[in-house]
Amino acid sequence: MARWRDTKKGNIKQKHKTSEKNTNSIPNQSASALFRLKAFITDMFMIMMPIMYITTYIILDGKDSFQGNEFAHWITMALYGAITITFWVKKGQTPGFKAYDLVLVDDKNKQTLSVIHATLRYVMFIISAISIIGVILPFFRKDNKTFQDLVMGTSVIIQERKTN
Repeated sequence: MARWRDTKKGNIKQKHKTSEKNTNSIPNQSASALFRLKAFITDMFMIMMPIMYITTYIILDGKDSFQGNEFAHWITMALYGAITITFWVKKGQTPGFKAYDLVLVDDKNKQTLSVIHATLRYVMFIISAISIIGVILPFFRKDNKTFQDLVMGTSVIIQERKTN
């Protein structure tokens, strides 16, 4: 109810400005492992879940058919990869990255990745996801880099927020 009262009285702008000043994010700072995990979970729900739903219930006959079909698993993973790579190349952000103000950039020129570079990074992401070391690595590094970031020379940084 406090939000409604503030909006009604016109005080909402003051609160919004003070909350932006209190954020601990420094532009172009390496993103924490927790933000990256939250962004990944968001991407799984926004990108992967619709792909799996369509594959399981519209293309195939249901859960049992999907579980028994290895080809469907590879297709959903490839489609998720194609969508993710497209986001990385176009904007440097997936929907999850955008939700947490994160951007994927090349370490050398601080620009978005090329298609080949993004595709190789996705392959490294899959290899990293298979091994337990790849999953826990950012929690033990000061720069919070994952296996795929180290191999491909990329960084996930906090984007500077645009204020109106």
